[in-house]
Amino acid sequence: QVQLVESGGGLVQPGDSLRLSCTASGFIFDSIALAWYRQAPGKEREGVACINYRGDDTYYGDSVKGRFTISRDSAKKTVYLQMNNLKPEDTAVYYCAAFSSLLIKLWASVTEKGMMYRGNGTLVTVSE
Repeated sequence: QVQLVESGGGLVQPGDSLRLSCTASGFIFDSIALAWYRQAPGKEREGVACINYRGDDTYYGDSVKGRFTISRDSAKKTVYLQMNNLKPEDTAVYYCAAFSSLLIKLWASVTEKGMMYRGNGTLVTVSE
């Protein structure tokens, strides 16, 4: 069974840090690109970060550059999102997705149809 399962979300205060995890099963993890997206209520989906299949090339949305770091562990079949200096505007449901490496330059705009798999998401709330 193919699955991407996110974890690590929660309620934090502005300035705090969180690390999200997304663990994969049921498919070949090493050959695909992975990305984190987020969607806040009433807002469009936003591309947060992307990492290539080797883990040596990363991309970030403008709003998170310098604060978030994406990484992957092939042995654990897990992709991580380290989020530092969180702001209230980071509040959203965060989900991970897997897609073909051929699409990596278009990662921020990959549609649901272009994703091979995606998780159900984990809620991050940043509030005083």
